[in-house]
Amino acid sequence: MHELSVASDLLELVQAELKGQEVQVESIHLKLGVLAGVVKEALEFSFEVVTQRTELAGAKLLIEDVPLGIYCLNCKAEKVLEGVQSLRCPECGQLSGDIRQGKELELVTLAVRDLERQEVYG
Repeated sequence: MHELSVASDLLELVQAELKGQEVQVESIHLKLGVLAGVVKEALEFSFEVVTQRTELAGAKLLIEDVPLGIYCLNCKAEKVLEGVQSLRCPECGQLSGDIRQGKELELVTLAVRDLERQEVYG
């Protein structure tokens, strides 16, 4: 289950970003593509495990699912696919290897509470 190492890396990344700041992490927003090779539920569980007894304990992990998107040369347009079984354009049936979205594992935003001012940013 490599999601545990992904969650651990995420924890380290956030800790490094916020080092020395007097803030509390409220939430972490990720984009997760269908081809990222990460199981969403396993990542959510792993995140809870690795953040226990850290300054991120209780922070919400918000994961946005990113569908598979290709560029169809025939239609000259980007198309979102229903699944990952076929890389064919849903309009014309043309096979495409030009993947435009769906591989993401991206930290988008951090929402933090300033402990001095008690204001939330992000």
